[in-house]
Amino acid sequence: MGVLTFVDVCSGAGGLALGLEQAGFESRLLLDDDEGAVRTLRTNRPQWNVLQADLLDFDPSEHPVSYDVDLLAAGLPRVKSSATVERTDSGSEERLLEATVYLVHAIRPRAVLIENVPGLAHSDEYQQFRDFARAELAHLGYEFSWFVVNAADFGVPQNRKQGVLVAVERQQAKAFQPPAPTVQQPTTVGTALGPSMASRGWQDAARWAAQADQPAPTLVGGSKNRGGADLGPTGAKRKWETMGVNGHTVGDEIPSADFVWDPELGRDNMVKITSAQAALLQGFPETWEIAGLKTARYRQIGHATPPPVGRALGRAIAKALNGDPAASGAG
Repeated sequence: MGVLTFVDVCSGAGGLALGLEQAGFESRLLLDDDEGAVRTLRTNRPQWNVLQADLLDFDPSEHPVSYDVDLLAAGLPRVKSSATVERTDSGSEERLLEATVYLVHAIRPRAVLIENVPGLAHSDEYQQFRDFARAELAHLGYEFSWFVVNAADFGVPQNRKQGVLVAVERQQAKAFQPPAPTVQQPTTVGTALGPSMASRGWQDAARWAAQADQPAPTLVGGSKNRGGADLGPTGAKRKWETMGVNGHTVGDEIPSADFVWDPELGRDNMVKITSAQAALLQGFPETWEIAGLKTARYRQIGHATPPPVGRALGRAIAKALNGDPAASGAG
């Protein structure tokens, strides 16, 4: 087998694409309609072929490079969640899910990977989409897996469950196994962010890190219709508070040497997570630059697939496509 290739739609900040690259895949085309996300992708990987376009308008016949690939991947924005009371965005999310499946007809990859909220795999809310996807893809000769993964099982310092659909061409489908966890113990927020919190001389960084002794709750990017960035719904904010973090906002900079950390005095005396730190909580490397202003950066990060999860999924798919046990090695 030569190098495995992929097309990635709704690429966002590039978390899924980066993970697939780490798993040994080579990208043919990445697509996103968000200007900031496209800048992020081009900044970090100038060699990637990045197209700024709406998935609903994308015609592969105008981009023949997208034909004959091994994998079509889509990490769709997590707009809908159990925490979203209003459903203004859910229609667009369903359209993107369907558009991804229709794209399979056109480009006929050997495997398909769609990642979204945990409900994608099992909840009644997505039953209609699952039935549609199964009918369409079974007709084209693919077999299915639906499952849920938690990013914390792959070394990401965050409890982030993701619903995953993997469809593989029938002759290779039996070889596909969902990825097994790569770590025994989850990484805590304190472990992940301790060094950056201390980087401007803040004396209490170690004391704070000791209190931040669990993985982060799920980071939520939110929709463009919402106001400023925050660290998620009420339950998540409460969880952040137990770690001495103000979850109602995203910080502009890490604490300075004279910052007084005393959560009992209220939010002003709690630390704030910056966008760059949120990217670390998503498993992005420190070198990965997110383009745009603070809220737009945070939104890209919150919507991303953590790269270590993308890598684990990529290795599991590569193993099925190659029939090669070594392809699924942990690490």
